[in-house]
Amino acid sequence: MTYALELNNVSVALENTPIVQHIDLQLNEGDIGCLLGPSGCGKTTLLRAIAGFEAVTSGCVSVAGHRVSEPGFRVPVEKRQVGMVFQDYALFPHLTVKQNIAFGLKHVKASERERRINALADMLRIGELLQAFPHRLSGGQQQRVAIARAMAPKPRILLLDEPFASLDVELREDIAREIREVLKQDGITTILVSHNQLEAFAMADEIGVMKAGQLLQWSTAFALYHEPETAYVADFVGEGVFLPGTVIDDVSVSTELGVLHSDQSLGHEVGALVSVLIRPDDVIHDDDSQATAKVLEKAFRGAEFMYTLALDSGARILSLVPSHHVHAKGMQIGIRVEMEHLVVFPMEVETGV
Repeated sequence: MTYALELNNVSVALENTPIVQHIDLQLNEGDIGCLLGPSGCGKTTLLRAIAGFEAVTSGCVSVAGHRVSEPGFRVPVEKRQVGMVFQDYALFPHLTVKQNIAFGLKHVKASERERRINALADMLRIGELLQAFPHRLSGGQQQRVAIARAMAPKPRILLLDEPFASLDVELREDIAREIREVLKQDGITTILVSHNQLEAFAMADEIGVMKAGQLLQWSTAFALYHEPETAYVADFVGEGVFLPGTVIDDVSVSTELGVLHSDQSLGHEVGALVSVLIRPDDVIHDDDSQATAKVLEKAFRGAEFMYTLALDSGARILSLVPSHHVHAKGMQIGIRVEMEHLVVFPMEVETGV
């Protein structure tokens, strides 16, 4: 199978210092991928290697089945059919919005160039800004222009480096969804870098969680949340806590919240001590339950409260509760566990989270 983008065992070093190591990932044509992780984990360096700005020290980068980077060989950036939007947008200040978008269309017939500019302006809702200069635009408008300029030549791959970093937090998720619709409409394979999981969830089909130069898991948002392969991924994606547990059979673990069951083998020996991932949506508020927990904190989230609860042992768990259930700090409330995906890790792994 030919992928739009494929990385096989890719490593990158800067000034002889390893930055990313042994990365494998694939992205289908028209899909959107995201490299997600904290600052300094190597995600931007990997993006720059895909673009061709950095050489690889091992492995191979392929675009549409054609090798573009391997040790000792690098197709120039301008010949990769890869577009890139930098974090600061890098718009040409002396050119209008229309001229910025047209920059990569110099060798296209005037009529086709006009059609492409107008189509992108309509998709990105910047038609009324075509004659404006960048300094007159808001951050969100500049972002849309930068994306339109990168999309204009119809690159095989579009790369976005922290595209929403300069926008207000409350706008990011909405704009991420809007940009996703535009990219899907135009059929452009895209990969972005982000440290914000809500942006990643809103925009990407496939997400890779990175830590210290390694790609820990490349999967869907659903799988990262419900089926994390490492304790770090479980802790980084979504909210939750780890409770100690003891394996009592191949599919069951005893915890302070009771015996929890899995629909598949846990892969741990009977008697093994494990860390059990408890998500806020696993803990249901139930006034009729015999099990209770003490309210320590609550955060209003509109339709829901996020309660921080203390169990009898002092261990803390989180629970998402409909916001019409209002409970004061210090109250004991009934809880029960409803868990569709039981996720456990060896006890010693927790120290590495």
